[in-house]
Amino acid sequence: MSWQDSKTNTLLAFFYLSKYTLPHMTKGDTIINDASVNAYIGRPDLLDYTSTKGAITAFTYGLSNQWVGKGIRVNAVAPGPVWTPLVVSTMTEESQKAFSGPIGRGGQPSEIATVVVFLASTDSSQISGQVIHCNGGVVVHG
Repeated sequence: MSWQDSKTNTLLAFFYLSKYTLPHMTKGDTIINDASVNAYIGRPDLLDYTSTKGAITAFTYGLSNQWVGKGIRVNAVAPGPVWTPLVVSTMTEESQKAFSGPIGRGGQPSEIATVVVFLASTDSSQISGQVIHCNGGVVVHG
């Protein structure tokens, strides 16, 4: 599979999941997409990943505009470096030492999960069409 195929398939997963889920959703429901800080910083070494996450961000904005009038909110989270088993199993020890954001460390999955829980809750009832940057302190404007 070429990198173009993997990028297209990733975006199509978001599209089709939304397409078939939205008819069953009602006022007060929410969709939370997973983007990345890389969509905002443009990593040249991760071009396919960065492009996909940028497309997911744009998809989040458009889908929110399409459904917010029906009371369905759509947002995304854009994590930075997060310590997952994949990091430990695929990165060199040297790469792992550099795996952090400005805050000085990579995040834990539970730190991203709390942001997702907030976006799913009624505490965020005024938030739609937004990307929450839980990225370890990378300042982004977008």
